Amino acid sequence: MTKTFPMTKEGHVALQEELKHMKSVERPSIVNQIAEAREHGDLSENAEYHAAKEKQGFIEARIKELEGKLAHAQVIDIATLSGERVVFGATVTILDADTEEEKTFSIVGEDQAAAHPDKHVIGQASPIARALISKSVGDEVEIRTPAGIKECEILEVEYKVIT
Repeated sequence: MTKTFPMTKEGHVALQEELKHMKSVERPSIVNQIAEAREHGDLSENAEYHAAKEKQGFIEARIKELEGKLAHAQVIDIATLSGERVVFGATVTILDADTEEEKTFSIVGEDQAAAHPDKHVIGQASPIARALISKSVGDEVEIRTPAGIKECEILEVEYKVIT
């Protein structure tokens, strides 16, 4: 069975743009760097050549990874979702039982969460997201974190596009 990668429309577009950049900018650039390094002579002791070849390996691996994720993407249009139950794409406001502090998180795909750590987005596989998914407004939730168990209450579930 092929693994699917849930992602928002915005996350899908971002991966497409990254793939395009890798193929049209990064790949040609590294090919030129390798060609220049080859002109410097003996390849066995040419640090520039070995560094460029290593970078080429990373670029090609990332291209292959992006192509795979895009081919198996499960694109979810958040604008079509609604309700009080937490699912992928939801923006959830919780109340921390210990600190009485409200926190808001949007549950997105792992790549989108990694690309935007400053936007209060979390990947669907994170401990917080796993604890919240399938819960509803008013539910009390235990979230297992490296710092211990946090108790919170779900105050609000919204479905809005994250920009």
